[in-house]
Amino acid sequence: MKILVSDNLAESGVEKLRKVQQFEVDVKTGLTPDELRGIIKDYDGLVIRSATKVTRDIIDAADNLKVVARAGIGLDNVDVEAASKRGIVVMNTPEGNIVTTAEHAIAMILALSRSIPQATNSIKSGKWEKKRFMGREVFNKVLGIIGMGRIGRIVADRAKGLKMNVIAFDPYISSEVLESSGIEAVALDDLLTRSDYITVHTPMTPETRDILNAKAFKKMKEGVFVINCARGGIVNEQDLHDAIRAGIVAGAALDVFAQEPPKDNPLLALDSVIATPHLGASTDEAQENVAIAVADQVIDFLVRGTIRNAVNAPNIDGAVLARLRPYLKLSEKLGSVLTQITRGAIQKVSIEYIGEVASMETQPLTYSILKGMLTPIMGDMVNFVNVPVLARERNIKVTESVRSEAEDFTNLIGIHVKTSEEENLVAGSFFGKKDPRMVRINDFRLEAALEGHLLLIYNIDTPGTIGAIGTCLGKHHINISMMDVGQVLERGQNIIFLRTDTPVPGHVKEELLAMDNVNVVQAIEL
Repeated sequence: MKILVSDNLAESGVEKLRKVQQFEVDVKTGLTPDELRGIIKDYDGLVIRSATKVTRDIIDAADNLKVVARAGIGLDNVDVEAASKRGIVVMNTPEGNIVTTAEHAIAMILALSRSIPQATNSIKSGKWEKKRFMGREVFNKVLGIIGMGRIGRIVADRAKGLKMNVIAFDPYISSEVLESSGIEAVALDDLLTRSDYITVHTPMTPETRDILNAKAFKKMKEGVFVINCARGGIVNEQDLHDAIRAGIVAGAALDVFAQEPPKDNPLLALDSVIATPHLGASTDEAQENVAIAVADQVIDFLVRGTIRNAVNAPNIDGAVLARLRPYLKLSEKLGSVLTQITRGAIQKVSIEYIGEVASMETQPLTYSILKGMLTPIMGDMVNFVNVPVLARERNIKVTESVRSEAEDFTNLIGIHVKTSEEENLVAGSFFGKKDPRMVRINDFRLEAALEGHLLLIYNIDTPGTIGAIGTCLGKHHINISMMDVGQVLERGQNIIFLRTDTPVPGHVKEELLAMDNVNVVQAIEL
């Protein structure tokens, strides 16, 4: 079997692969997309970091490829959907660099507090400016953490060691879970107004994009420090620039940018901004960890048939996986829909398998549902292996039931979720053997395809409402490619499920919500 390592990987990982008798390992870094597409057909395994872009074109040319393995967490450079359709397993190494990334955030907090980079530049230029670089103690200061996944929790732990007062906002984790770790759970507005330092540790999602924007900066106390070692785009860079110039933000420490490398970024011209070139995971220890981990995972899969840390396949036998694959896809998409339409921290998930699916191995399907639910919250950190652990960490209670007698559908998967704020139910089935459909949302029956840019609208059933919705979208040059309407006659309510060719911007959603008889407008990305 041939293995291609197309990005820089620690030598320990390469050597581990080369010691496998069945492997022929090539290291070819810096390939252009055309060069990679020209040779990928010869390889059974592809090992990457962040530089290689595994696009649909690359996957279409990969006739023999069985696994794409990422040495690191992020998979935004891999078309996972295209790989899944070709039966290619996509793996990452989610645990290898979380400590390193958290430590970098702490280092940025301290460097920002004491102006260490600026003072270094000053003294190297022959100056001695003690008064200019008056620092700030972190002792007893309030650190606000947005996003309390594994990295956020390590940051909190290290900050408490520095005797900082830690408060946190994460709408997907119950306050009881956070407070059991000695962390005060607060609303976002409270965090913004109380914090002396604000650091973000969330994945990039539609909800977290620009979460620190002009509106948020206006709520912060004067003199706050802002740190972003998570993803570029979570902090609106122009709004941060304006907040620094206005004297609200005293300084910022950035390891990530919306465009990398940044070009003509006005933030880099400000003395109060310190920056590093996406070094969060860049330590010798972290690179060794992920290199060895990814090599072990590729060996386990290609030599022994064992899947570990795959984002698109559970750790089960290949024959069982082939039978379950359509149900895994349906389950994950239903879970994703639930999270995107339900506010609050998930407390309880009740799953019912009805019909033929009740006779199958349901644990992988349950994990697939949980993966679908947690991925919009946590991003690429979630896979089939760690999802039960992540659910337990959030104190999510999961129950399953099976029923062999089917009624309207040969197979039906129903999921009910209860959060700290509300409850919702969705159910899905198939048209034909492999075409997944959502057939129920709460009391509404419908037949909706589960892919693309979707818009869920609740409205009062009155003449002209659906037409007005279509007119509004058309005015903004948004084409509707699919529409399903469900109805509860006794309540006089409709549910409209739209698929559009392009995402619906926030201002258009607000315009729809302002219409008479429209009660709810929710965007869903699948």
